[in-house]
Amino acid sequence: GETLDDLGLSQDNIAVRGYAMQCRVTAEDPANDFRPDTGRILAYRPATGPGVRLDGCVYQGVEITPYFDSMIEKITCRGRNFETVIRRLQRTLAEYRVRGVATNQPFLRAILEDEQFINGSVTTNFIDQRPELTAASVGANRATRLLRYLADVTVNQPHGLAPTRIDPSSKLAPRPEVEPQPGSRQRLLALGPEKFATELRAQKAVAITDTTLRDAHQSILATRVRTIDLVAGARQMAHTMPELFSLECWGGATFDVALRFLHEDPWERLERLREVAPNICTQMLLRGRNTVGYSPYPDTVAKSFVAEAAASGMDIFRVFDAFNSIEQMRPAIEAVLDAGAVAEGTICYSGNLSDPSESLYTIDYYLGVAETLVDAGVHILCVKDMAGLLRADAARLLVSALRERFDQPVHLHSHDTSGGQVATYLAAVDAGVDALDAAAPPLSGMTSQPSMGAVVSMTDDTERETGVSLDSIGDLEPYWEAVRQVYAPFEAGLQSPTGTVYRHEIPGGQLSNLRSQARALGLGHRFEEVENLYAACNTLLGRPIKVTPSSKVVGDLALHLVASEVTPDQLLDEPETVDLPDSVVGFLHGELGTPPGGFPEPFRSKAIEGRTWAPHEEELSDVDAAGLDGDDRRATLNRLLFPGPSADQAEKRERYGDLAVLPSSLFWYGLDSHDDEASVRLGQGVRLLLGLSSVGQANEEGIRRVSFVVNGQTRDIDTRDRSVASDRPETERVDPTKSGHVGAPFRGVVNISVQVGDVVAAGDTVAVIEAMKMESSISTPIGGTVERIAAVAGTSLEGGDLIVEIRPVGQAASPVTDIGA
Repeated sequence: GETLDDLGLSQDNIAVRGYAMQCRVTAEDPANDFRPDTGRILAYRPATGPGVRLDGCVYQGVEITPYFDSMIEKITCRGRNFETVIRRLQRTLAEYRVRGVATNQPFLRAILEDEQFINGSVTTNFIDQRPELTAASVGANRATRLLRYLADVTVNQPHGLAPTRIDPSSKLAPRPEVEPQPGSRQRLLALGPEKFATELRAQKAVAITDTTLRDAHQSILATRVRTIDLVAGARQMAHTMPELFSLECWGGATFDVALRFLHEDPWERLERLREVAPNICTQMLLRGRNTVGYSPYPDTVAKSFVAEAAASGMDIFRVFDAFNSIEQMRPAIEAVLDAGAVAEGTICYSGNLSDPSESLYTIDYYLGVAETLVDAGVHILCVKDMAGLLRADAARLLVSALRERFDQPVHLHSHDTSGGQVATYLAAVDAGVDALDAAAPPLSGMTSQPSMGAVVSMTDDTERETGVSLDSIGDLEPYWEAVRQVYAPFEAGLQSPTGTVYRHEIPGGQLSNLRSQARALGLGHRFEEVENLYAACNTLLGRPIKVTPSSKVVGDLALHLVASEVTPDQLLDEPETVDLPDSVVGFLHGELGTPPGGFPEPFRSKAIEGRTWAPHEEELSDVDAAGLDGDDRRATLNRLLFPGPSADQAEKRERYGDLAVLPSSLFWYGLDSHDDEASVRLGQGVRLLLGLSSVGQANEEGIRRVSFVVNGQTRDIDTRDRSVASDRPETERVDPTKSGHVGAPFRGVVNISVQVGDVVAAGDTVAVIEAMKMESSISTPIGGTVERIAAVAGTSLEGGDLIVEIRPVGQAASPVTDIGA
């Protein structure tokens, strides 16, 4: 009952002896409206020192559950003045580490760096007026995200055991410290495209394009070679082979595969290759109006794609169309000319020009195609021989005629499936060809291009000598040999040249894929039948030029006939009675245009009678044309060209970070406990030393604990073993390409407030999720009808798990509706 006066206390004798401030670290994501996160703490490193107090009960391995509080630790700092406290808190939060769950540390650090906060003049609306505080990000948690990926690959081994643990980079000479010598790119920049092409035509030396970075590995290793391996090789070539005309390093299937299978951004690949090889022209393969996709797009897409590629470092655009149609190539050619780059117009080769009975693919036909390309303004003419059908005499005739008729230089590209293309190249050189495509010897031959060693040596000591050093080619062979060993599971399967290519005419880039498709259909043991029927289907369809996407049409039909036991004669006599692949129906309706020989009649009319077909028209959908000229042009193009793979790549990057930094042996096969420490370079001056300590037994849910050693410290990651049956029900994930998919925003217990058949409007609540004392409503982004419920009410879901699927207004119901989970 005593008063302050009784105690001898008054405001006058209370003195300030210092300051203190407390920051509370919580398992909440400021960038996601402070929603709580859950999971196991994989790494915990407290930060202490004078004037620092920590209050918490967390440790490495503790589980942050959705059932209580999100508090992790209270950090209290004191000091003689306010400035000292701020500095101590900034230092403590910078050194404090929690990995495994999202925390509010970036938000706390952003507040402590705000000048108005430091000055003390803040009010209760301080945070509301600074939305950038909640978007702040410090530290990307890169190591933990990479470990999640490595744990999954190590446990599940999707590509088996590593065929080798040799690091290909160990086969390279030490990185030169000097800039590479000037080369073709410096000449292009100085002369401009037209004079650059004129110089190529005038020179005696045969120019060499190296295809190792694109078509060679596309044809032999299913396009799976990753950027980290391509960049290392390109850097070495820039220093040791500056005489190269160009590096074919982009386009074709590489764009799709980078997104779909490698989880890489193809635009970043192009930038990195440009950076390490600043002296050699880069070259890409462009599918006319299809750009790098598989169907025609509006002209504005081709224009924007070419502009972005040129700005990112592309110099030479090889433009082609499956049917040599100038109307399909013209928009892309014009876009290349507008971008100030080199336009290489392509003549796709088929048939046998040497055969006197050839009535379709004649010299007049090829000269006619070349004339349309020259009229369109191309700088270079390219003969693109996809299957290696161009024989020596035909090459001599074609190259001579093109050079006699036109002023443009002639560039020859061929695959060596038969093993005879070095002879074809030599005949082309004698006829005056200006440039040839070749590949590094370990990735050459058969379905790839002829060996660069052979091509260079055949002109050495002649007036047409390439100038490329045989020693430099040989010095790089150990590197590409080691790379090929790493990618052994993706080998094409062709172990030797095959003369049957002259019969079936399967393009080199398709032959390996067709074999894989046959195996997937259980027809691998009947591949000789597939080859024979490919030849028959080629004739049946009017001998179209076979290159993506027309080659797929012929291949699909051949596989279909083998699988369904239908003979070509049966199909020819009664096509209306035989089921046909969609690609064939689209082809016969003119989806790809008109083939050079026209459509075979009456087969075509009989085959499409009664078969409905809707033209495939690519729309800009929800992305307007302005998006193609904005700051987000790359992402917009990715979504337009490959919406599914693009969304999947973005999701993988969000979950695992930048996987492109991983050495390929780790990316494909994970870690082995017998291996030495692996080194991963995260950035300038940031490197991880990784080792595998152990892989635990699977629990009742099929979860294994993988123990890594990261820079000398243990870090445990839980991952699902997909080979182990689990009592836990599998949860379906949200498909980002489906607007009607509604998923859990974070981990928590879900309760569903709708039923199948309910009609909902955009913004209506369909479920409620609870985590750490917080309930959040989950609303549908679109209006429509609840088609199915994918989650079980009252169960715990992970962020991104599918809850309900909404059928948009006006869309027909699915034939079968799954109303259970």
